[in-house]
Amino acid sequence: MCGLVGYAGFGEAPAAATEGTTLKEMTQTLACRGPDASATWREGNAALGHTRLAVVDLEGGRQPLLLERGGRTVLAVVFTGEIYNHGELRRELTGLGHRFRSRGDGEVVLHAIDAWGRDAPGRLEGMFAYAAWEPARRRLTLARDRLGIKPLCYARTEAGTVFGSEPKAVLAHPDVPVALDTDGLRQLLLTGHPMIKTPGRSAFAGLREVAPGTTVVLSSEGESIQHYWSLTPTEHRDDLPTTVERVRGLLGQAVRGQLAADVPVCMLLSGGLDSSALAALGRPAAGNLHTLSVDVGARAADDDAMGRDPDGPYIDLMVRHLDTTHRTVRPSADDLADPALRAWTGHLRDGLTMGDFDTSLLLLFRAVREHFAVTVSGEGADELFGGYRWFTREAASAGSFPWDKVLGRADATRLLDPVLAAALDLPGHRAELYARAVAEIEHLPGTSPDEAALRLASHLNLTRFLPCLLDRTDRLSMGVGLEVRVPFLDHRLVEYVFNVPWALKNHDGREKSLLRAAVNGLLPDPVLQRRKSPYPMVRDPAYRAALTHQVRQLLSTDSPAIGLLDPQAVRTLLLEPQGEDRFPREGIEFVLDLDQWMRTHNPSLRL
Repeated sequence: MCGLVGYAGFGEAPAAATEGTTLKEMTQTLACRGPDASATWREGNAALGHTRLAVVDLEGGRQPLLLERGGRTVLAVVFTGEIYNHGELRRELTGLGHRFRSRGDGEVVLHAIDAWGRDAPGRLEGMFAYAAWEPARRRLTLARDRLGIKPLCYARTEAGTVFGSEPKAVLAHPDVPVALDTDGLRQLLLTGHPMIKTPGRSAFAGLREVAPGTTVVLSSEGESIQHYWSLTPTEHRDDLPTTVERVRGLLGQAVRGQLAADVPVCMLLSGGLDSSALAALGRPAAGNLHTLSVDVGARAADDDAMGRDPDGPYIDLMVRHLDTTHRTVRPSADDLADPALRAWTGHLRDGLTMGDFDTSLLLLFRAVREHFAVTVSGEGADELFGGYRWFTREAASAGSFPWDKVLGRADATRLLDPVLAAALDLPGHRAELYARAVAEIEHLPGTSPDEAALRLASHLNLTRFLPCLLDRTDRLSMGVGLEVRVPFLDHRLVEYVFNVPWALKNHDGREKSLLRAAVNGLLPDPVLQRRKSPYPMVRDPAYRAALTHQVRQLLSTDSPAIGLLDPQAVRTLLLEPQGEDRFPREGIEFVLDLDQWMRTHNPSLRL
């Protein structure tokens, strides 16, 4: 797992000498993503930078990767991620005449691009992003994995294209302005809450993301975007027992493949169905299995709209069941309210945070990184198997994103300046985004209305909701140099489960029936039957009190966020009692996050 940056000019003139300094500065912004090594390469009018977290082939996996013929560089690549089928591809490519100098998956990516060109991403199994430069053609190809697990963004300039793993790397180039326009502000607000990610968009004007499952080819002829993978409907012919067995096999295969590394691997364990299933499936291959969890003191009496209950008893049960070496991280309210921690979190995310959801996860990742460079997470299981409360026909048919009724109540835009809020028209914008998302979805002939509605819910969760969580996981883990692997998002498992009819996914009337059946016999019954309990949130009143104090201080300063907010609405917010919808506290977090984002990036406003 690493960070990549670079720029490419498509004209004849070579890059200026000062570009070498720019490349180093861009690369340095991603030092946390690759604490083990960094390197750059420049030739003519292109340059690549790379920071490395060594996980596979510790000695031989250095980048940038160069392919030379006749004494000339014909292909230069920087790559981040993990390719789980790199052994199979290496054998195939060797048969085609390619020769390898290392054991790493990066060199396999280099030769795969040389052999198969734009079709290479479809041959790769795993999580990845790469940039490939062909000097003779002056052509740049950017590619991203199918589910968008690893990030990649770019900006067009007069001279060419600047790209990087994160916005901060691209924005470090002097030709890329740091600007916030109306569409960018909409994206910033909706991505933070209520978690709607629009593929290809970013919060910064002129800065785009490579969409999941997509390649972007850039040259003097312009820009060409090609989708090499998407969620498509196929007829499911397996009966329930066969489907259950197939899911167990696919998930087990994904877990075993993603435990492979040349460094120790641990697992995150919440005591829920998802993480417990991965731990149980991985236990035979893991030897002495290490697990970690986070506890912020949630109590059953504080159950909320997301349906949380305490993780501790279930974690203890799983630790005993699997005989793991376990550690629990217990951040205090003071830890989570620390302005420095919030600032660090916001810097890593380049966007609005999710409050203590993010700060506690960052502290967990930091604790994991003390002993491990790789961990395994259950991310994606709820979106794939239907674990959320909004996986209902009614929610999916409501004409809006299915999670709106559960999460939308905490809409922080009521705190914006009224004139700005009217200009943004976020309700209208959300309706437009919803219509575009629905237009992407295909249904097989004869699909019933109920099945179509639930397939719609699954598609929206996987393409609009999950990307927000994946971005959170990537930024916070890589912020401490930690690689997080996500077996539930193996694309073969995703393709299969996406096409399982809801009658089989929900065959016993409960959430995630299919997953529960697939791991039956591997888990203690209380864990197997446990209801969905999302990531915990801090309940200590001292947390809100600390944030309230910080907002009062902010209102008395020249905060760059004040011009975007309605100060009286913010003052009123501070006096509101905590309700069932969690809004007062999340609104307070929003104000602090917006201030932090504006201070960090200091964008020119084009509103």
